Formats: sequence, structure tokens, C-alpha cells
Amino acid sequence: MKKHAVLITVLFALTVSLVSVSAIFWEFYKLNKKQYIDHIFTKYSVITQIYRQHQQRGSSEIMLEANLAVYNLSMVKDEDMKKIILNKGKLLKKEGFKSLNTALMINEKGLYTKNTVTNLRATMLQYQKDIYFLIETPEGEILIHDEDLKPYSFINLLYVYSTIFFIISFSFVLVLQKLRPLIRLRKKIELFGEGNMNISFATRNEDEIGAIANALETTRQKINTILESRTLFLRNLMHELKTPIAKGTIATQMLESPKQRERFASIFKRLETLVNEFAMIEEVTSLDDKKDFSEYRLLDVIDGAIDMAMVEREHVSIKNIDGSIKVHVNYRLYTTAIKNMIDNAMKYSSDHHITIIMRDGELCFESKGECLQHPLQYYIEPFTKENPSKNSFGLGLYLVDSILKAHGQVLAHEYDNGVNRFIFA
Repeated sequence: MKKHAVLITVLFALTVSLVSVSAIFWEFYKLNKKQYIDHIFTKYSVITQIYRQHQQRGSSEIMLEANLAVYNLSMVKDEDMKKIILNKGKLLKKEGFKSLNTALMINEKGLYTKNTVTNLRATMLQYQKDIYFLIETPEGEILIHDEDLKPYSFINLLYVYSTIFFIISFSFVLVLQKLRPLIRLRKKIELFGEGNMNISFATRNEDEIGAIANALETTRQKINTILESRTLFLRNLMHELKTPIAKGTIATQMLESPKQRERFASIFKRLETLVNEFAMIEEVTSLDDKKDFSEYRLLDVIDGAIDMAMVEREHVSIKNIDGSIKVHVNYRLYTTAIKNMIDNAMKYSSDHHITIIMRDGELCFESKGECLQHPLQYYIEPFTKENPSKNSFGLGLYLVDSILKAHGQVLAHEYDNGVNRFIFA
């Protein structure tokens, strides 16, 4: 989920925006519809006024219809139709009110004013696409059809809502479209990190993401140039060094003094060992994939390391490791790492003995001796050593650490009761 955090954020913002706009328009729709109904409902006052005048004057029904027709109103006389409208019509609004009639009267005492209060009820109905008013009085009820008024229509509001909805959705589609190059760029960076040095980041886009991609392409080219120059330099250097070392080794045998011959032979042997370790380090640091990794029995790898170290078998003890334990490694590199641990024990242990043991699923190398004077990090730096008098160039543990990192492991150390324990964790 973290890999798609930006995409999820954009989709979340889109969802929130659309839901918010929809909720606002829904509330606006209800409010607008209510206001429209309230507005057209006021026409009932015209109807009740015409009806009240009809009752006061006692005019004929024809006159009532004529007065209603002035306002495009008509009475529904068909009783069947009236029942259908009252039963199936949609109730829009109903309101009860009192009608006050004032009349000037005369009796034996003289003139006086007579007020008559009448309870009325107005109901507005919608049937199909027409608006009807039902006026209820103590004397009876009439159903009036309003030919001018039409039911509430949300078409205009729907049009506005659809337009805004489309604009927001289209805007987010454009944002997602702009993010697609970023997703492709991330995948290319992952391939580059996995060792595909020929992957191209170049793009024709001129936006911010395109600028980043082109900057990465420039950086990739510079890195490739540096790596190629480094590899070429190291390989040429090691090739050029091996020739004089070989000649020096041969020339050493011609020295008459045994002491000088032994001294120079030791020097050239050290130089040859150093060149070989440099070659191994170059191979480890340039290891960009695991195509040379295979599954081997750990016992076979350890036996190969003992043979490479050229030590007597009685100097090495193997415990808690059986033939069922297998490792997925580069055989030559992993064997070299174990061989360097054996060499390290032969040089620095007090009894020149090493125990290779499996503890809690981790390969351990135990040897008796004094505790390290510095943290382990000091010894895995190149050209550092505990005792300058020993035959070491300080590359052994550095090479072991580099090989383990190439295998996704780390080198650890602990000291317990006079025993140094190095761990492949």
C-alpha cells in the first residue's frame, strides 16, 4: 500500500470531492424543491378568495368557473377523475387556515358589523404532470386544476451537477494521467537498482517528472562511465602487476643468499595475495545479480574453504552441521569468505584451532584468544589489522563483509569466556 500512497491519496481526494459535491447538490435539491412548492402553494389564496366571494354573493357555478378561468384555473367536475386524483395524486403540501368574513348588517338597533370565521383547508396535489388544489370548507370541497403551474423539474439542477461532476472527474483523470510517467519511472529505478545498468530514463516530456527522468538518465550515464572506467582501471592494474610479480618470483630463485631469497619470496607472495584479494573485491563489488547463485550443501562449501586455506583437518572442528543444511550462494565467493575466517583464526587464535558450528540457524566461527580491542566495524575497513607483526594486509574481514552483503547477510562478533565468535547472520 505504501508503494501506491500517492495514487491512493489522489483517489481518496477524488472520492471525498465527488461525495461532498453530491451531498451539497442533494441538500440544495431538497431546499430548492421545497422553496418551489412553497412558492406555488401561495396560489391557493387566490382560489380561496374567489371561492369565498362566490359563497358571499351566492353567484352561480358558471360565474365561479369564469372567475377561476381568469387565472387559468378550472374545476374538476368528473367524480371518477376526482377520485383518481385524490387517491393516486402525490401530496405536495397541505395547510389549514381560518377565513374571516366581515359583513355590514342592520337590525332594529341600527347598523352593525358581522364577522364570520370559517375553517378552511388547502391541499396541493400532483397527478402526472399537472398541479391540483383541493379546497375543503364546511359546505363541501372543490378540486381545482391549475393550468399554469407545472411540477418541480430538476433538469437544470441535474445539468449543473453533471457538469461539475464531469469537470472534477476529468481533472482527476488528468492528474492520474500525469502520474503514469512517475509510476513507470519508479519501475525503471527499481530495475536500475537491481543491476540493469542499461535501462534508459530518457523521456520527451518537458514537465517536472520529465525533468527528473532526464536528470536521472544523465546521472545513469555518468555512473556507467565511472563504473566502466573503474573496472577497466582495476583489471589493467592487476594484469600489469601480475607480470612483474611473476618475474620477481622467478628472479628470487636466482639469489644465492637463502635468507634474501626467503625474504623476497615472502614479499612477492604477499603481493600476489594482495592482487588476488583486489580481484576478489572487484568481483564482489561489481556483482549485480544472482545468476551465479546456486544451492549447495553447507558441508561441501566448508570443505572447499578448508582446502583453499590449506590447513590440517585437525585444526578445524565442525559441529551441528549435517548434510541436510543447504545454502543458496555463489560458491567461489562464499567459500572464500569461510576460508578467510579460517585464516583469521589460524593467525590470531591462541591454539591455532577454529570451531565451525551452527547456532540458532546462524553459521558461527569460534576460536580462543583475546577479545578484539576495537569494535568490529574497525576491522572490516580495508587495510586494518589487530597485530602489525602478523602476515595480514587487513583485507580479510573487509572481503568477508563484502561477500556477505552480496548474499544479503552481515558479519557479527561476540566474545564469551575467552572465545571470539564471528557470526554469519
